[in-house]
Amino acid sequence: MSGLEPGVGEGLLPEPAAGLRPGTSADAATLALVHTPLPAADVVAGTPTTAVHPLALRGATEIGIWEMTPGTASDVETDEVFVVLSGRARIAFDDPELADLEVGPGSVVRLAEGQHTVWTVTETLRKIYIA
Repeated sequence: MSGLEPGVGEGLLPEPAAGLRPGTSADAATLALVHTPLPAADVVAGTPTTAVHPLALRGATEIGIWEMTPGTASDVETDEVFVVLSGRARIAFDDPELADLEVGPGSVVRLAEGQHTVWTVTETLRKIYIA
């Protein structure tokens, strides 16, 4: 799994405090996240970092918050639907039949397993993902 993808398929959430317990809430826009640098092989430009905060694991489906700081990085996607909470980015696809996407607050995007993408984040991007 690359540094851009949420932690899908790992089977376990981090320590219980990292998940969202039933009957509780969190402010997805301001939740503190811990960033780590992306693997050098994934970085195209800049020094982007990413953070992920799993909220729930329902069978093999993970729901969480993901964030990337400005920069450009390549990725191989997992099956995912996400909603952008804040920030801006361009997602370019290797598939010539797909147009680049400009995403910002309110954008809803579907990605497919195995798609090769390049993310150019111009304003720190925060999204809620289901993958």
